[in-house]
Amino acid sequence: MLRQILMGAAVSLCNIAIHAFLMAAVMWAARTAVAITTSRQSLQLIAVMTATVSFLMAAHLAEVLVWALAYAIVGVAPEGTDLIYFAFVNYTTLGYGDVTPTERWHLLGPVTAMNGVLLFGWSTAVIFEVLRRVMTTVPSKEERR
Repeated sequence: MLRQILMGAAVSLCNIAIHAFLMAAVMWAARTAVAITTSRQSLQLIAVMTATVSFLMAAHLAEVLVWALAYAIVGVAPEGTDLIYFAFVNYTTLGYGDVTPTERWHLLGPVTAMNGVLLFGWSTAVIFEVLRRVMTTVPSKEERR
């Protein structure tokens, strides 16, 4: 059990570091985009939010790939299993149950799910913060008159 927890913690920390780096990049890009003055505020909002969410989805994909790599290294799943699919199912807490880990690595699925839930929550907070920043730069109807 200790080996599973240590392995899960190591991969989780790696993903947290990836997420922190990418969140800093997202926030920098959002600040830069908001600083650009444009007469098309609604288009700016659409562009910034589309880019933010797309970037965050790519970040989560990278984190799933880290889990899949870890699964491959330790031999979590039966031979012939699509490890990216297996990692996605665990990371998103979808839990189809069509693939199950080998007996000695049963705890990695729940640890993967816990990591995914926390990082999705973090991404949600970042999306809200970017939206808040963009919206504070958009003048209201009264201000435009």
